[in-house]
Amino acid sequence: MPKKKATKEKVTKKPPVGSGRIVLRTGEALVEAEPAYSAAEPEVVIGELDGPVGFAIANLIGDQSRGHSKVFAILNCDVQVRPVTLMVSKVSVTSTKYTNILMGSVQAGIANGVLDAVRAGDIPKEKANDLGIIISVWLDPSVTEVEVDHNILFETNRAATAKAIHKAMHNEPGIDWLLDNQKNITHYFHQLGVEKKL
Repeated sequence: MPKKKATKEKVTKKPPVGSGRIVLRTGEALVEAEPAYSAAEPEVVIGELDGPVGFAIANLIGDQSRGHSKVFAILNCDVQVRPVTLMVSKVSVTSTKYTNILMGSVQAGIANGVLDAVRAGDIPKEKANDLGIIISVWLDPSVTEVEVDHNILFETNRAATAKAIHKAMHNEPGIDWLLDNQKNITHYFHQLGVEKKL
């Protein structure tokens, strides 16, 4: 699969989010390294556990579906991270190798990215037990056909998770930036389609 090009938006340093009620925030990110399979493109939803995000987490974990198991992000078996983070695969999982990579290097990278976001102040530490995160995870299906560098996969997922959380908690990109840059941005796969490269 061709690699997407990450769009550079202005990232601003803002003060910590604070401890007010967080009903629902959304964010996404793209981080990739040289191997095509390394792209991490998470989408996150963050909010209070006693609100719509918590309700969604409870429903998703109790409504497992073949090929799209929902699992908590963990540092290792028996070590779940806070805020509780539920991983949902964007790809239908059909092989043991894919499962082992998704529930290994990718899961560990995501768990560490969540803790990085807390450490950076994007998620207030005092809210770690009150918030929940749903993360929609992309793992390129080609990982089953190549020799995988697990450290690269770990690092791209760690960085992308922290970046997506930062963007969600700071409402980035902002509407002014989007309006100013709308004409300058072309969706990568749309362009490939226009150029008949898909």
